[in-house]
Amino acid sequence: MLGKLFAWWNDATPGTFLTLAMKGASKVGEDEYGNKYFEEKKATASDGRKRRYVIYKGYADASRVPMAWHGWLHHTYAEPPTGGEPRHVWEKEHQPNLTGTVHAYKPSGSLSRGGHRQSASGDYESWTPEG
Repeated sequence: MLGKLFAWWNDATPGTFLTLAMKGASKVGEDEYGNKYFEEKKATASDGRKRRYVIYKGYADASRVPMAWHGWLHHTYAEPPTGGEPRHVWEKEHQPNLTGTVHAYKPSGSLSRGGHRQSASGDYESWTPEG
């Protein structure tokens, strides 16, 4: 329980659940990653729309929200997805964003790989004020 009080990046805190209860938000659905989606009963946003929320399962990673649920959260779609929406041929499976982790992509020449790059034809010369 102590972890729930302070670990906002991993599931929801008691404050989040309290806010959802005070706003009268009801659960609308859940996606294949276990994220839960909520919508307020009354419109309280300045534009007259009902606010919509997501509670992530595990680490809060916004890139794990499927396309259909993203559209619903941002009021692109009026109705929440049913789960039976067809996937497009060009859609790929989710890959986590590894930026800032030890598994991040580091191309040759990057400072985190030593900063040495291969020579190129017509290589540049750094600017000097004398020359």
